[in-house]
Amino acid sequence: MTTRRTFVLKIVPAIGLAATCSSRLFAAAPKLDEKDPMAVGLGYKEDASKTDKAKFPRYAAGQDCANCQQYQGKAGDASGPCTIFAGKLVSAKGWCNAYVKKA
Repeated sequence: MTTRRTFVLKIVPAIGLAATCSSRLFAAAPKLDEKDPMAVGLGYKEDASKTDKAKFPRYAAGQDCANCQQYQGKAGDASGPCTIFAGKLVSAKGWCNAYVKKA
């Protein structure tokens, strides 16, 4: 018979291990290449100021990944994950056509 105490003593370390492993996997994510087909299609640039304004008229100065709703990195990080480019890190100073200003 499993008691509540036994259950807690088994589940808490498992949760800690899962959190540690996921953060390590997250840290090992590759950086998004501007030549990636999806990045090309969305006009991704590592430096937002280099965005082709004629091709992507939605771009406006001051827009970058760090202040986009899709960006999942922490404030001050040089790069972080993006919900659009799953499994890859985008530059905080980057931009793509999927930009949506954070609320």
